[in-house]
Amino acid sequence: MAPTGKRTGESTRKPGPALPNSAGYLDGRLLIAMPVMGDSRFERSVIYLCAHSAEGAMGIIVNHPAGSIDFPELLEQLGIIKKGEHIKLPENAESMKVLRGGPVDTGRGFVLHSSDFYIENATLRIDDGVCLTATVDILRAIANGSGPKHAILALGYAGWAPGQLETEIQSNGWLHCDADSDLIFGDDVDEKYGRALRKIGIDPGMLSNEAGHA
Repeated sequence: MAPTGKRTGESTRKPGPALPNSAGYLDGRLLIAMPVMGDSRFERSVIYLCAHSAEGAMGIIVNHPAGSIDFPELLEQLGIIKKGEHIKLPENAESMKVLRGGPVDTGRGFVLHSSDFYIENATLRIDDGVCLTATVDILRAIANGSGPKHAILALGYAGWAPGQLETEIQSNGWLHCDADSDLIFGDDVDEKYGRALRKIGIDPGMLSNEAGHA
């Protein structure tokens, strides 16, 4: 698992707070960045954790837009549709969000999507409602209307070395909470950070340096 490159000296494992599942891992949950994070790449981030184990962790930031590029333009760049053909795209493809998924492998696309779509040997089922696919086939499916009902495309991902995420949580870097479809796939990208905090009973305007978890 490729690390983010931040605080690489913190990869030494330390005991962390009690985590939700029996193995002590957070895959399928959301990380919410605390103000004490101290890393501008993750400021006000909400991250869906796709994998978390003794080998490290990998997640997708779900609330940072990638910039000026939109999904139809990206399809043109990849040669999936011809220039001008975006007027024929289904509505969910026209409006699909392109996000900055994290600082690792930023030239690669990762699609988080609902579990109504699956490609054998290419799709990772994370929980009952969310999957991850990183092949161009899912982009073709979305473009022709046969893709998943809900999806976001992220460029890059966030990664942690073994023990690094646990250390960052213990150091007050992250809160975590249950994921829900609206926080992952919702259109209100700018509102997700505040909504994620309110989900665990925290007023965004009253954040302190104290750690905590849900």
